[in-house]
Amino acid sequence: MTEAERQPLLGPIPEDIENGVNYDDVILEFNPNGDPDDPRQWPATFKWAMVLLLAGMAFTITFTCISVVPIAGRIVRDLDKNAQSHSAASALLVTIWEFGEAAGPLLIAPLSELFGRYPVLNVCNVLFIICTLMAALSRSTLFLIVARALTGVTVASTVLNPAIVGDMFDSDHRGSAMSILMMAPLIGGAIGPAISGVITETLGWRQVLFIAAGLASACELMLLVCFRETYKMSILQRRAAKLLGRTLSTSDQNGKVKMWASISRPFNVLFGSGVLLVISLFGSVAFSYYYVISTSLPAILETIYHFSPAQIGAAFLCCSVGSFIGVLLCNAGLDRIYVKLRVTCKTPGKPEYRLPLAIIAAFTMPVTVTAYGWITELRLPVALLLVSIVMLGFALILVIIPLSAYVVDAFGLYSASAMTGVIVTRCLMSTFFPLTIEPLVESLGYGLGFTCLGVISLGLAPVPVFVFRYGDRWRQRFKFAPDVDIPGGFEREA
Repeated sequence: MTEAERQPLLGPIPEDIENGVNYDDVILEFNPNGDPDDPRQWPATFKWAMVLLLAGMAFTITFTCISVVPIAGRIVRDLDKNAQSHSAASALLVTIWEFGEAAGPLLIAPLSELFGRYPVLNVCNVLFIICTLMAALSRSTLFLIVARALTGVTVASTVLNPAIVGDMFDSDHRGSAMSILMMAPLIGGAIGPAISGVITETLGWRQVLFIAAGLASACELMLLVCFRETYKMSILQRRAAKLLGRTLSTSDQNGKVKMWASISRPFNVLFGSGVLLVISLFGSVAFSYYYVISTSLPAILETIYHFSPAQIGAAFLCCSVGSFIGVLLCNAGLDRIYVKLRVTCKTPGKPEYRLPLAIIAAFTMPVTVTAYGWITELRLPVALLLVSIVMLGFALILVIIPLSAYVVDAFGLYSASAMTGVIVTRCLMSTFFPLTIEPLVESLGYGLGFTCLGVISLGLAPVPVFVFRYGDRWRQRFKFAPDVDIPGGFEREA
């Protein structure tokens, strides 16, 4: 039982509880012999149904984000016909989503640990639909960029989905659930660009966003009706309030103090754990390469290979193909590797056992990024360019899924706040790093410019190797290691 779970949920608790109910067994912990409120004990079919619901919303969110990528230049030209240059605005229109997504989790994750996953997830989804409609109705590039940023702010699935998986599944089965949740965005990322060019040419770009808002509305209706609270502390707090005949309120929980502690916790965790900080930096650079490719590929295909908008959208399927292969590999191997290492090493399962696939990706990505630049520089056949994109998608997934599983395993009950640290660094890097590509290419050309990116990636490649080898020892040196009991520390703040 963690330190947070040992603390009184509702302040002073009477020693004698009506009907002789034991406080420790009922209020502070689920009954391991059968408890319908315990998400870990829910029927497997119901848990997987919840995963599919979350996957549906994740699909829609990624569809909304990525569908704009191949048509960003056309949207900016339509909204701002008098501008001399549209390249910077087009890139910002694509990446500003990630800037918003960096800000949202700072509030979303702590709120989910204070009020529970259910209310936060549904409120964010409703706001996401509203902001998507704002983007569809935009009459200027500036307003559209702001609307896209707000849409990113309201994305809850990125930070909450891994945490919800951690709520429902034990360590041996989280990898498969994580893979399913990653599969849905990949489908959305594949379908979005593939059809957005066609829809734009026939119906207009606004219809792409209206379709996205309609899909999000359907998914949110299902979540409102079918989804159940999964966060352990929220369930136990409500149980305690009901048992004692009290109303659970923010005053009962010292709401203002706890709210500030919850909001500041992601920063405390990120900068209080060197392991999380370095793994976040590695993951953020790797993820930003997707947006580097996304912002550079449309111009390359249009100017060098003379692709139409529909063909450019279809070309983005290559990244999804590689990502699908990566998801299949993670689904087949992530849990098996974890169990195998646990048995082979004759130790309890360690979060570091999630990282072998990320090590493979770490040394694949520098080659892939460099090859992408030189294929473009030398005007080699477009098939080779598309193969490099397939490899990038493959390597990217082999970074994201194991790192997410690692964070969930390593930070347990407060995995949402820990994931926030990863997401914030990732989103900030994905927002601004791609904006440097145009001046880099203008100065050095595609070949040398992307070689510089490959060198950066190669310099970070040893990170998962060192974390795998020494991470368990390093985590114990920091205040926020979940298995270190620090009075008044991270766990007690909840």
